[in-house]
Amino acid sequence: MTDTSASPVLSVPDHQTVLSAMRLAARAPSLHNSQPWRWVFDGVGLHLYRDADRLLASADPLGRQLVISCGAMLHHVRTAFAAMGWHTDTTRLPVSDRTDYLAVIGFRPWPEPPAGVLARARAIDRRRTDRLPMFAPTDLSQFLHTARMLVTPHDIELDLLDDSARAKLAAASDHATAVRRYDMEYQTELHWWAGHSGDPEGVPREALASDAEFARVSVGRTFPSAPHSARRGDLEDRARLLVLSSPRESATAWLHTGEALSAVLLECTTAGLASCSMTHITEMPSARKIIAAMLPHPGIPQVIIRVGTVPDDEPETAPTPRRPLTDFLTMRHE
Repeated sequence: MTDTSASPVLSVPDHQTVLSAMRLAARAPSLHNSQPWRWVFDGVGLHLYRDADRLLASADPLGRQLVISCGAMLHHVRTAFAAMGWHTDTTRLPVSDRTDYLAVIGFRPWPEPPAGVLARARAIDRRRTDRLPMFAPTDLSQFLHTARMLVTPHDIELDLLDDSARAKLAAASDHATAVRRYDMEYQTELHWWAGHSGDPEGVPREALASDAEFARVSVGRTFPSAPHSARRGDLEDRARLLVLSSPRESATAWLHTGEALSAVLLECTTAGLASCSMTHITEMPSARKIIAAMLPHPGIPQVIIRVGTVPDDEPETAPTPRRPLTDFLTMRHE
């Protein structure tokens, strides 16, 4: 006899699971917390589109960082669903007449995802962008071993820069800042997206560094200054610098870069490390050439990541805001 009392195995997640996973995945990092993505769940698959209305035209005229941001969200989504028992089959840049269509996800039950995936899913809510000075990272070799395994499937390289590269990168960062200083369109855009509190998007004032704090960070994007404070006042920055690079320049490479970035940042959090991803240096062609010359292999630098540790007794910072699901997720019934 057939046992009809057993519950059927779902072939796709139910709507409540989709909402829960997407709410968690929305913690993904993006350029200036612009959150430039739109998602559609049609009852079978989950579709990712880039939101061109959120393109930062001065900082990111080609949309490179927009697609990297969408890639980071894509990886967060896949990680969140894995923690809820769903394997995700991803098709990137599906054949379509829509240029904004970046990926589609299909689902299979996955009752026992690996422990590392579950740990990274738990890290999503704890991850923060840390723009303050840091101590040197601990257990760096073990972290790099794991992180490189995570980025390899994306055809992305992860390299640790020698400490001697810090001065060159600091000079490149200062040059990028100087070039932008009197670019009024760039400055207007930057001040639109950063330095305000209470908005569901952008970088709030409390997430920024003051002038005194930023002066002790040799490599970082210059944002509108936060109110004066001297957090970690006796600490000179000893963060190490990582580079994510791709073999080519394309929308597919940018999407994979974002996925790799997400994996590295979540692994940082899992390993007890603080992190800060930076793309302002790689916005400038001249700086990208400088960084490329530091790599032990041919490649196109896409993202710099500062990695370090912070004082044990430091209180946890509040999460930056995110848009409500209804702003970027459409649920359709087939």
